[in-house]
Amino acid sequence: MTEEKRSRAGNGDDSIYWDKSKNRYIGAISLGHTPAGKRNRPKVSGKTKAEVRVKLREKRRELEKGIKTSATYTVEQAVMDWLARGLKGREASSVKVYTSLARNHVISALGKAKLHELEADEVDDWLDVRAKSLSYESLRRVLWILRSSIAHAQRRGRVGVNVAEFVDLPDAQAGRPSKSLSLVQAQALLSTRQGSWIHAYVVLALLTGIRTEEERALTWDHVYAKAGEGEQPRVDVWRSVRRGGETKTRLSRRSLAMPLQAAKVMEAYRLRQEEEFRAVGLEWSAQGLVFPGPCGGQRSSTNVLKNLRSLLKEAGLKYPKAEFRKPGEWTTRELRTSFVSLLSDTGVPIEVIAKLVGHSTTATTERFYRKQIRPVIAEGAEAMDAVFDSERDDCQGASTDT
Repeated sequence: MTEEKRSRAGNGDDSIYWDKSKNRYIGAISLGHTPAGKRNRPKVSGKTKAEVRVKLREKRRELEKGIKTSATYTVEQAVMDWLARGLKGREASSVKVYTSLARNHVISALGKAKLHELEADEVDDWLDVRAKSLSYESLRRVLWILRSSIAHAQRRGRVGVNVAEFVDLPDAQAGRPSKSLSLVQAQALLSTRQGSWIHAYVVLALLTGIRTEEERALTWDHVYAKAGEGEQPRVDVWRSVRRGGETKTRLSRRSLAMPLQAAKVMEAYRLRQEEEFRAVGLEWSAQGLVFPGPCGGQRSSTNVLKNLRSLLKEAGLKYPKAEFRKPGEWTTRELRTSFVSLLSDTGVPIEVIAKLVGHSTTATTERFYRKQIRPVIAEGAEAMDAVFDSERDDCQGASTDT
């Protein structure tokens, strides 16, 4: 007999007793019998009677709200349930990223903890440890995964409180800063491997600011390189590789004028592509992809990145002054960053640039895309020299005594 003798609790009453085998006090609420005929007695445990009384009160509040907290339901189970049911409609690539982050940073550290026993302090400590190795963005995603998993469990009545909502993100490691091509680098890149698909890809991205996910989904019927009289060459950015072909935001669906250099490159590339199709006995179509992959389908982001870095390496060897240094550190997104920075450096208003890249406000454009290209901002110093130059002349030979 492991339990001390105690009087039977009435239906709905609470009872507290000592369990020798567990070396803890046990609190139970008698709720009669289940439809299967088994006694329905939710239980809690604690080191003291006072602790058990508090837990019993919390359990009663949960029961009144219809919440059926499981004593054995773990953080790992909650996260796995969310990954299985809470990410419906997401891109496969996004699910893969969230699953990796969940397994490596949430389940590995908190997975064994009972969800109803998880406390805000534990989550705080966990975040502090992760902040030593993760960037702020990764840390934010990891916390979002935990919050979403617990919220998913809440909606299913498995836990009453989402403790992850009560913690704040600590300072994390600085993420890899994005870069921008200088004018010299951009010119070197645009002069390398002309006639290839990756050259045309870079020209369109660098001179129009189109996103790589939009460019990979682009079809020829949305490219107007040879515009009619009085019209300007343009590219209609109406689709992307996202689920359903939708662009990232409503404002991302836009038509962009193409600079003459881009229009010439795209028209020449189209003619070459038509010839290549005919040479292998394939029918070229205006509804076909502008930059098809090796097998004819949409080109993967990995394939584009690999070819871009190869182009950067070749441009660096051909134009040493371009100083690309480590091509492996550049990403495709930085063609878009360079578009913003080069325009900004020539004096184009940030409001105009934001509209071109499809941003709803200038905040994102300024914070994440515009990079200062000039090594030193000299305008302030030059202005001050002009202001105080005349005063210095007036003070020539003046005594310093009062």
